[in-house]
Amino acid sequence: MLADDVVALFLDQRALLLERSLLGVVAVVGRGDSVTVTIWEAGAGGLFSSPAVTQLAPGSRTATIPEQVVAADGTIGVPYAGRIRVLGLRPADIEAEIVRRLAGKAIEPQAIITITKNVANTVSVTGEVVTGAVVPLSVKGVRVLEVIAAAGGLRAPAFESFIRLTRGNRTASVPFNTILARPAENIFLRGGDVLTVVREPQTFSAFGATGQNAVVSFDAAGMTLEEAVAKAGGLLDQRADPRGVFLFRYEPASLVYSFRTTDKRAVVPADALVPVVYRLDMREPRSYFIARRFQVQDKDILFAANAPFSDVQKFISMISTVAAPALTAAAIYRNAR
Repeated sequence: MLADDVVALFLDQRALLLERSLLGVVAVVGRGDSVTVTIWEAGAGGLFSSPAVTQLAPGSRTATIPEQVVAADGTIGVPYAGRIRVLGLRPADIEAEIVRRLAGKAIEPQAIITITKNVANTVSVTGEVVTGAVVPLSVKGVRVLEVIAAAGGLRAPAFESFIRLTRGNRTASVPFNTILARPAENIFLRGGDVLTVVREPQTFSAFGATGQNAVVSFDAAGMTLEEAVAKAGGLLDQRADPRGVFLFRYEPASLVYSFRTTDKRAVVPADALVPVVYRLDMREPRSYFIARRFQVQDKDILFAANAPFSDVQKFISMISTVAAPALTAAAIYRNAR
């Protein structure tokens, strides 16, 4: 039976989201990128500073190493520090390594890394966007919505669009409207990420004593059970049993275990899918409020059962169909006499 506590579990449930599965970070240094290194020292006369000329000109305490391209082996050269591997590191990590290597050589050194040309860090965006593109990552980082905007935006309706992010050998998918509703899902992207916008029309199937038996499309970002029954043409007055409105779907075992009626002894992996049937008794007034809160999902099956007396009506209708020709013939015979 579909009850308030079951609906509450669904309202608290979070789907597989980008924020959980593929956490993003700002751009890191890659092969072919150009970087500039600036080094500070605490006093003049060190490795990277000029000596004081006069009391009014204490001399420079900084030095900027000319722009250099990250080599094929992922390294750059820093005087007195040697070749430093920077591939895949954030600027802050590289700065810390330079300071570590210069310790004891320079006077309390500090370093700043600037990525002047970001060649290796790009994101590919394709699918249902206006223009597929390869978008470079900026130093400040680029988020999912910024990449989609750079590709001209969506071609499909937002409620039918899903964002599929591939990073290495992992892929996560989330509805586009979820990113709009939850800013935490608008994550930073990494170099090499592939962002694909997929159009997946959401539908449910309606069977039984409803106004129409058909595959019904969603026409908004979400649909409640109340709206689904209405879009299926409602319940047929002469056939439907208002006590028997059923919804069939597969649910994660982890969610099913949360139901109070679930047998906790069942041995099913938490990530497995379990067939679940929800029943709604439309004779109870509170059921309409429950139906308004319960969300229908893609590929759900809605079934309205026939009332018990409908079988009797079918039998009477069948007898009437068979007997009608005989009664008509008898009437004609009597009139002829």
